[in-house]
Amino acid sequence: MRSKDKERLPCCQAIGRKVRIIHHREGQCPSIRLVQDNLNTHTPAALYETFPPTEARRILQRLEFHYTPKHGSWLNMAEIEIAILERNALSRRLPDEAALRREVSAVETERNAQRRGIRWQFTSRDARRKLERLYPVKEPEAV
Repeated sequence: MRSKDKERLPCCQAIGRKVRIIHHREGQCPSIRLVQDNLNTHTPAALYETFPPTEARRILQRLEFHYTPKHGSWLNMAEIEIAILERNALSRRLPDEAALRREVSAVETERNAQRRGIRWQFTSRDARRKLERLYPVKEPEAV
């Protein structure tokens, strides 16, 4: 199996499972907004490579794709917060929905009380240097 296929298969299988779960729980939910990065395996075509055509089409009819900016760091912040939530509240089996809500609320309250931010190492100067071709410096106009 090629490296690209190893990345694509679990992602597509997870999407298929989520669509089935949401359909079962929510009934005729008109669409599911899927926010993902621009990885080359995150395409609608990947679903056709993973599932039979009828299943891939059924899944795709429910999805609304939204891609993050290629150089968008807000997704990293979300991933960090989700990892903290998972580590502190979701990494163990909870008896019921009420317990889940209490655990998530406790982590949320603690995180908000800490008022911790994310300190980025990548400065505007670094961005201008690294992404110069995307953000060229404009020459001053002659008067």
